[in-house]
Amino acid sequence: MSPDAVAIIGFLVLFGLMLLRVPVGMAMGLVGVSGYAYIAGPGPALKLIGQSSMRTVTDYTFGVIPMFMLMGAFVSVSGVSKELFRAANAFIGHMRGGLGVATVLACGGFAAICGSSVATAATFSSVAYPEMRRFGYPQSFSTGVIAAGGTLGAMLPPSTVLAVYAILTQQDIGKLFMAGIVPGLLAMLLYVITIMIIVRVKPDLLPRGEQKSWGERFNGLKDVWAPLVLFMFVIGGLYGGFFTPTEAGGVGASGAFLLGVLRGKLDRAGIREALLSATRTSAAVFTVLIGALLFGYFLTITQVPQKLTEMLTGLGVGRYGVLALIMVMYLVLGCLMDAMAMIILTVPIIFPVIVQLGFDPIWFGVIIVMTVELGLIHPPVGMNVFVIKSVVKDVSFTTIFKGVIPFVVTDLFRLVILISFPAIALWLPSKMG
Repeated sequence: MSPDAVAIIGFLVLFGLMLLRVPVGMAMGLVGVSGYAYIAGPGPALKLIGQSSMRTVTDYTFGVIPMFMLMGAFVSVSGVSKELFRAANAFIGHMRGGLGVATVLACGGFAAICGSSVATAATFSSVAYPEMRRFGYPQSFSTGVIAAGGTLGAMLPPSTVLAVYAILTQQDIGKLFMAGIVPGLLAMLLYVITIMIIVRVKPDLLPRGEQKSWGERFNGLKDVWAPLVLFMFVIGGLYGGFFTPTEAGGVGASGAFLLGVLRGKLDRAGIREALLSATRTSAAVFTVLIGALLFGYFLTITQVPQKLTEMLTGLGVGRYGVLALIMVMYLVLGCLMDAMAMIILTVPIIFPVIVQLGFDPIWFGVIIVMTVELGLIHPPVGMNVFVIKSVVKDVSFTTIFKGVIPFVVTDLFRLVILISFPAIALWLPSKMG
């Protein structure tokens, strides 16, 4: 059987296993090893299993993932999300739509420390949703703004998705983190503008919240300055070249632990919960990465990336035409699978095409993550929508998707901006020390 036929059968088996709900990492590893064994023999294939496993769990660069996940777990258990929302709400909650804006700002702050979209959406479903409903905000808007705000975890550093993309493509993790800052802040700004437009069109839809005194406002700031300083210290050290990404993760995790303990927000049970949470999540990511490496060897021996590059570049639609086709593919896949699986499955295949077309790998990482963000909220899957539904039981999927629509349009507009002006993402990485 020719390598082309083996590759086609391999992809069919892979998608079949995924439809049967086999974990993505297991499915990729099984197909990768089986396909490699068929072409090169069982001996070399079995050696790959040990090599890939050891490389993943012992590579210093890969340590950035558990370190930042541990940082996020300590921050989450310490209740920082409530403090961020309370502080933002104290300043702008009295405005029409102010609770929605406060949710976006608090989601951005929490995502910048946590690095997880799903965790951000789940957390603010229990923190911000009850408050918005208490003041009469519609269910659709309340859940929609939380779903959109949750996507910030995929872009703002320390983003796990950006880190995995960097590992898969052998790019500088620090530069990718820096590249995500301005697009992430742009997302927050555009979400706020979207809320203001909704208020302008339907003034009575989003009532005013409670007016807070200046004393209450400054009291709210007292609770959030320390986590924000920690974030600035970690990212500033990374930007200035004082830390490697893995060292920055270690500093962040240690700082989050100390802040939680010193402020009395982290007890023995909380520490145990954070350690278990970070361990489970890291183990899941490493399992998928091992599967991706094994699948990557299968792709290499069957020359799938090279043949795909030849096919796409020979279409005669120009490099932006090829990019548009890739974006459409990601939007469709976003309807079918979660963000991490989409990145790990497709990037080893698509990345050589992007390099051949002359696109900047750092910029493309940001574009891919932005497209993944869209997949987190657009129907029919929308991982963040399912997460919110699991927390807020009395809301239908239809209601949540209805509230998400304005923010999907906003994200599409932001995607066009970033494709048209790559310097928005590349400016900060170019200034790194």
